[in-house]
Amino acid sequence: MIDFENNLPPRKILLFWIPLALTWLMMALEGPIVASVIARLQEAKLNLAAYGVALSVAFISEGPIIMLVSTATALVRDYSSYKKLLRFAVVLNGLITVLLAILMIPQVFSFLADEVVGLPEEVSHLAYWSTLLFLPWPAAIGIRRFYQGILIRHNRTRFVTYGTIIRLGSLTASVFLLSLWKSLPGACVGSLSLSVGVVCEAVASRIMVHSVLKRLKAASGDENPGSLTYREITFFYSPLALTSLLFLSAHSIVTFFVARSQMAVESLAVLPVIGGLMFMFRSFGLSYQEAVIALVGDRFEKFFPLRNFALVLVSAVFCSFGLVVFTDLVRIWYHDICGLSPDLTLFALAPTKLLIVLPALEVVMSFQRGLMVAGLTTKPVTLSALVEIVTIVLILNLAIHSFNMVGAMAAALALVTGRTFAVLFLLYPSYVLFRTITKRKE
Repeated sequence: MIDFENNLPPRKILLFWIPLALTWLMMALEGPIVASVIARLQEAKLNLAAYGVALSVAFISEGPIIMLVSTATALVRDYSSYKKLLRFAVVLNGLITVLLAILMIPQVFSFLADEVVGLPEEVSHLAYWSTLLFLPWPAAIGIRRFYQGILIRHNRTRFVTYGTIIRLGSLTASVFLLSLWKSLPGACVGSLSLSVGVVCEAVASRIMVHSVLKRLKAASGDENPGSLTYREITFFYSPLALTSLLFLSAHSIVTFFVARSQMAVESLAVLPVIGGLMFMFRSFGLSYQEAVIALVGDRFEKFFPLRNFALVLVSAVFCSFGLVVFTDLVRIWYHDICGLSPDLTLFALAPTKLLIVLPALEVVMSFQRGLMVAGLTTKPVTLSALVEIVTIVLILNLAIHSFNMVGAMAAALALVTGRTFAVLFLLYPSYVLFRTITKRKE
């Protein structure tokens, strides 16, 4: 169990958070690595577009299970709670995998991709095979997130980083080896490589959590077997699952609208590359949520040090991302590193500049969500996600159908506006929760 003193110096927050930040940063590197390889293979524009569509489906499939890390961090306090939450995770992972398999029935996928989304025929065909290779994705993500939550709960954050190193290494080796297979389309190279990476990380996470589970099992004689029920797990987890599903579905919603916009193929081609760059800077905020959950304390006694650290992080992320976006570094990244053509590189610049505030907003959102999960109050998090999705849909609809805006620009505007409204929505519930929890201390 983590036991920091109440003043919690920034150095201790930094030492706890850094491994988590490195983990997310390494995951963020996956997108640019994969996109840079696809961009250098045959029919790069079509394959990048198809890969972006497949990735949006993969993100939706992981939506219901990605919050297992926060749930395990908050709830796995003994061996009994571990066993119950493990069974819950296995059932959930199985159900999601079955649903993804149903989606991959050719007639079902064709109807959704061609009739509902309206993808160009050549993109739809590539997207099917690329999505099919993501079939192991949700279960592998669910298992590794579950075990990562236990590692975080028991102050083993460095092992989370080790697992991601294994994931990044296996993905990198896979993508370069598969790229030598000339008959395999670039979109399939990307999907298969990502699947290999997450499966390897899931296996590594299970191995590294062994010592923690052994200690929990040894202490299980003194625990109360009824300390955590499946009803309590479901009640706690359902809003989180819906929240992450809503957040991750934003990618698919954007794909749906962009496919019907001006310059649809170009927009679909650059969005995964822009998303990869964004993810690198958003990773600093995304990783902060689990740090808040683990460190804030049962009565929020560490609230102010964590808030102050978050404010410093907001400033650092905003300034560093601005340095990239408004200098030639962004051109070097898109063209020389990611392999976009000069035309696509120029096309990607404007939407990237519009997204400049998104990484900073991610830090604020993660701090707010961390407080909610630590305070066992998850419904406002779901409502904020709903606010974000509704805003994204409204902005996309207006921008594309009323103002005839280019798809990539409409997507950037919608994502920034949606996240801004979600952060504003959570301000009041966060304040109320803080006052409620701290009053218990008094």
